[in-house]
Amino acid sequence: MHMQNELSSKFILSVFEKIRAHGTQQGSEYHLDGVNVSTDFDGYTLFFSDARVKLSFGFHNQYHYDYVKEDDRQQFESKLKHINENY
Repeated sequence: MHMQNELSSKFILSVFEKIRAHGTQQGSEYHLDGVNVSTDFDGYTLFFSDARVKLSFGFHNQYHYDYVKEDDRQQFESKLKHINENY
């Protein structure tokens, strides 16, 4: 059975705002609980990352993952869920 790999735009935007609100800012990036977020220059694309995974979320609610191991992606999504539930 495959785990559904669907992230809702509402969830992604919620996590992004919580990291900006509660995280620490370094330059144009914000950091919270091991997750970094930033945007491109016009603010249309949101970037999320940790040490092993990158996620970009942009126009028309398209998102793209960049990772090597499935375990890393699952751990990354767990971090996003943790932030969403605890802040």
